[in-house]
This record gives sequence, structure tokens and C-alpha cells, in this order.
Amino acid sequence: MPTITPVSPDDARRVVVVGDLEPTRLVCTLLAEEGVELVHLLDPGEVDLAAALAKRADAVAVVVRGDLLALRLALLVEHLQPGVEIVATIFDRTLGRHLAEALPRCTVTSPADVAAPAIAAACLADDALAILPGRGGAGARALVEADGAATLTAWEPPRPSARDRMARWWPHRYGGSEGLLLAGLGGLLGTLALEWVLAASVLHEGLLQALYTSARLVATVGPASADSHGAPGWYLVVSAVFMLIGIAFTGALVAGLVEWIVGARTAALIGPRSVPTHRHVVVSGLGQVGLRVAQLLRELNVPVVVVERMKDAPNLAVARAGRIPVVVGDASSRAVLDRVGVSRCRAVAALGSEDLDNVAVVINALAVAPAVRTVLRAGEGSAVNETTSLFRIGHVSDVSVMTAAWVCASVHGERPLVAWSGAHRVGVLTENGGRRRAVPARCECR
Repeated sequence: MPTITPVSPDDARRVVVVGDLEPTRLVCTLLAEEGVELVHLLDPGEVDLAAALAKRADAVAVVVRGDLLALRLALLVEHLQPGVEIVATIFDRTLGRHLAEALPRCTVTSPADVAAPAIAAACLADDALAILPGRGGAGARALVEADGAATLTAWEPPRPSARDRMARWWPHRYGGSEGLLLAGLGGLLGTLALEWVLAASVLHEGLLQALYTSARLVATVGPASADSHGAPGWYLVVSAVFMLIGIAFTGALVAGLVEWIVGARTAALIGPRSVPTHRHVVVSGLGQVGLRVAQLLRELNVPVVVVERMKDAPNLAVARAGRIPVVVGDASSRAVLDRVGVSRCRAVAALGSEDLDNVAVVINALAVAPAVRTVLRAGEGSAVNETTSLFRIGHVSDVSVMTAAWVCASVHGERPLVAWSGAHRVGVLTENGGRRRAVPARCECR
């Protein structure tokens, strides 16, 4: 049965809220505090939704898990009450764009899109509440607080140094098949160079002939005409050892090359999709929030690498298409954090769906690099609040409460630009100005 919150004024707005997520329950609380006549449907069927819309509603907020479910409910609401104001959370931007085109009075967003600007600001700037990328020829903008009011000002993204630009085109190991590939390639090149020097100095061959001799040795067919040159015995022994070593390096090279070709290739050895080594942001978790934050950082020209535990994560293909490097591993492991260069990074953002996992990532990152800037996602559990009450482990971004504030502003017909949270308060900036309020408690509707 739906939970109905009546109010005394006859002219109060009537809003139907659909969903049983943490952001949905916060939306319910925020709207109830505003004196809205509220109907909260936790898991409605078609009959329940039709009953709730039997009395005309001013707006309907659909905040559920799953894009297809949100799409179905939004279309059903439009069918039951044509022209009603709808606010729906859909992660897939293509699906959301088509829904907005089909329903002109439907506002589409997602918790990931809402929270990404605030999380990016926590990773990059001390005085910014949120950072928005450039649009329509305009540069990036930062939301800052001045004289008690939040305003958008121009913001200059950090420019990569010449060292950072060159590092993209220099192969380096970050773990996995590329380690075998680089070890095999480096070993063969080193063997080739040493034998080249020996052939030129011991056999007194010309440079080109010495190169040919060393290439034959690396190919394990022996040094060319070593006997005819009267080569000393120690040279023959060294050449034999080099041939045996060449077999091992060749095996490593072939194994790494095959794995790199047929594998997922979540990161490249060189180029824009290579793992950065300096002044980058490490994002833990390739879920909806992690992917959106990584995409925003790439738009701001900030180097980023994502650490994802699952090698078959659904968003891997999207990250690959967006040239975002991904390292498969457990971000709470210090060995993995060392591989992605936490000691040299700009910030670590723990954005997994589980609060306890995010706490573990941040604590281990601080153990590796005590001075690193840390940001962690919260909002669906008490673990973060309990941990931060004992000691400061980083900036906490409450995705759920920012989503709730954004949805509430949209329900009232406003156009939100950006949301932020901090110090037990949540704010949202709309075209009509900014508004900040205390973080609400979740509703207990059943």
C-alpha cells in the first residue's frame, strides 16, 4: 500500500514518489518538510500507480534502480496522467535522451551525473564545491562560496607538464600481461646489445656484421662464423648462455604479446589510454559513479586511472571507448595501489557501492601515501560516519543526499545546475539561485 503524507493547505503541491532506494527515501523526507502532499510508492505495480494518480498529481519522481524499470515507470506515468511533470533517474545517457525527447515534460538525470562535479572538485581543488566542464565554447567553471552565497566562476584546469606528456609515450609496467611483454622485449634487446658489443670487440667485425651476428644469437641459431674468427672459448660459453637466455626471453615476449592481443586490454602500454604515473587521480570502482567521475576528469584534461575488481565489469567497454585506463585488481590492496602510483598521484577517490570497501581503500591509500588527498563515496550506510567520527580519513561525498536535493528542485519546476554536500548540509544551485539545507533523515515509509 502507498504511504500518504497529507498536509492541511488545500493548494499544496501533490507529488508521487516512486522507489525504495536511499535517495528516494531522502526525497520523501525533503518534500514532506516542505509541506508537500506526498504519496510514496515503494515497489508499485500498475494498479498501485493508477490508484495513486487517480487524484491528479503535480509531479512524479521516479528514483529506482535499473534504467529499464525507470523507463517503464515513466512511460506508465505519462500514460496514466498525460502531461504531468516527471523526474526520472536513468544512467544511460542515450536512453535518457530518447525518453526526454518522447516526454517533453520529463527531466532525466542520474545519481552519478549529479555527484560527479562535487567529487571532481574534492579531488582537484580546496576551495571549490563542485567543478563543471566547459560547454558551448565556455571554459570549465567552479562553484565557490563567497559572502555566504554559492556562485559559479571560471576555473582553469591543471595543465600537464612536459614530463607528464612524455610519460604517456614511454612504456612502463603496471601489472598483468604487459609485464611479461616488457620483460621479454627488454631482455631480448639487452641481449642483442651486449652481443653486438662483444661481436665487434672480440670478433673484430664491422658494426653491420656484428649486428647480424648478434641477431642470429638472439634468434638462438648461434653466433655466425664464430669458429672462423678464432673466437676464444669464453666467448663461445657466453654466446651459448645468451642463446639459452634468449629462449626464455622469447617465451616471455610471446606469452605477453598473445595475452595482450587476445585479452581485455583494459589499459594500453603507450598513448592516451596508458596508466599515468604522476599527478593523476586514482578512482576505485568502475560503477556508475566511478565511470562518470573518470569521464569528467578526462574532460577536464586531468590524468586518471580506474581500479576495478571485476575483470568483466559492465562499464569496461565504455571506459575503453572513452580512452580511460583501467587496472583490474583490488584497490584495497597496497600492491595494487603501488602499481597505479598512489604515492605520486593527485588524489584517491573511493567510489565503490559499499561504504566499508571505500573505507578500506582510503585507509590503505593513506598508509602508502599519508599526504595524498582522499575522497570517498557515502550515503547508503553508517560505516563512513562511524569511521570519520574517530579520525579524518578524507572528504566524504554523500551521493544519495545530493541526488535527493537535485530531484526535489526538479520536482518544483526548477532547473538544477549543480549539487554539493558537506558539513551535514546539502545544497543545490539552480537558475533561480542557490539553496542549502540540513541533511535530512531517511523516511520510514513501509
